[in-house]
Amino acid sequence: MFPNDSGLPHARIRPRTGDGPIEATEEGQSIVMRVPLEGGGRLVVEMTPEEADALADALNNPTEPDQPAEP
Repeated sequence: MFPNDSGLPHARIRPRTGDGPIEATEEGQSIVMRVPLEGGGRLVVEMTPEEADALADALNNPTEPDQPAEP
């Protein structure tokens, strides 16, 4: 904490950003994944271990799209 003009300390303000690593933690029976977003903030997803396994499989084995994405 840093003193202000009155000489009293005040809290440091930290910007809320999405910078940082992707995090995955076990919370009870679920797995919670936190993904940083551009422009700040995080996407928080709660999933079962089975859903996490399916996500890992999909990320490790991407497929080609059936049709091209529209511009």
